[in-house]
Amino acid sequence: MSKGSQLEGFCMDLLSEIAKKLGFKFRVQLVKDASYGRQDESGNWNGMIGEVVRGEADLAIAPLTLTAAREKAVGMTKPFMQTGISILLRKDISEGIGFFDFLSPFAVETWVGILVAYLGTAACIWVVARLSPCEWSQPQSEQNRFSLLHSLWYTAGAFTLQGAGPHPKAPSGRVISCSWWLFTIVLLACYFSHLSSSKTPESTHLTVKGFEDLANQDTIEYGCLAGSSTLAFFKNSNNPVYRRIYEHMERTKSFVSSMDEGVRRAKEGNFAFIGESVSLDLAVARHCELVRAHEVVGMRGYSIAAALGSPIIKNLSVAILQLSEAGELAYLRSKWWASSCMADKAKSSAVQQHGLKGMFVVLSLGLGLGALLAVLELTAKSRRSAAEQKKSCCTVLTEELSLRLRTSNANKPQENVDKDKEKA
Repeated sequence: MSKGSQLEGFCMDLLSEIAKKLGFKFRVQLVKDASYGRQDESGNWNGMIGEVVRGEADLAIAPLTLTAAREKAVGMTKPFMQTGISILLRKDISEGIGFFDFLSPFAVETWVGILVAYLGTAACIWVVARLSPCEWSQPQSEQNRFSLLHSLWYTAGAFTLQGAGPHPKAPSGRVISCSWWLFTIVLLACYFSHLSSSKTPESTHLTVKGFEDLANQDTIEYGCLAGSSTLAFFKNSNNPVYRRIYEHMERTKSFVSSMDEGVRRAKEGNFAFIGESVSLDLAVARHCELVRAHEVVGMRGYSIAAALGSPIIKNLSVAILQLSEAGELAYLRSKWWASSCMADKAKSSAVQQHGLKGMFVVLSLGLGLGALLAVLELTAKSRRSAAEQKKSCCTVLTEELSLRLRTSNANKPQENVDKDKEKA
């Protein structure tokens, strides 16, 4: 890759490390015809291999695939990296429809937050219904309508816009209900808008997981680099699936002239670029809308080329093996193939929890206000009762709290039990 007037990348770092070990200096030039090297009908080589054969370059270092034909024309070192052939696609073409895709509009953190909000609202309604004298005026003789089970059912009914009754009568309960209704309306609006925008029509949604899926469809175009070892693999293969892929590419002339063109066409959509997996992984690390298919075929290695019979081949191979054993090649791989898509994960189609932060805050304020109103309502009643009974307000309030929080809806008042006994 160009960096001003200099070049940088995995191969440049590899060349520098090898030069340190073998003690030579080098000058890098780009190949004139921008090709790796293939043989024409007359037996002449072009690209990097051709320049090495003609003596225009001492070494050729690149993602240069080790093949039998090249091995006959030039000397090639031990592979410094393993690769294979795979498929580069845009994500919406490669991803299938899952069983739980209906959950995709929200992130996991958002779903957890919704569950906590639901349980918290139900618990708050239950507590407020017990505390508020407007909702439960006579704990000794009345049954509380809002049991914990009914509070959960009421909150779930509001969440699905069904309005399960009875509804709260107290102002404090109504404040909580209104806050929950507002929260659910905004939440459902966000859910359905993201659900509809994330789905594409079935006619344009295609699942491509490997070469057989690619060969069995005619919706999207596919091609590879013209004159590459990838094309030779499909051309020389006896596998019927690979032969069909080659015949389709030959018939439609869907070849690309460079790696950059293949990546660009894959990004535009309706095109699958077939290439070497290592190069495709680098494109995926740079372009977040792309993905590489899991299937990799035709494993081969990248090597450095030198003139046939050159004595430096042996030393280069030894240096490559030493770098591999020392972990230097793995380090360079992790350095240059590091993904730049980390920052874009926050921009995913799923609504993150912070995207609904405002509604969670509004709901929390509504729950807090409702609880405060319930306490104020109970305090006002306690003050009136204290004045009538000539007790302190704190004593009456404590008695009310104890009575309301301990009384079970399932228990009958004692006086009703006595009446039932008399009737029996």
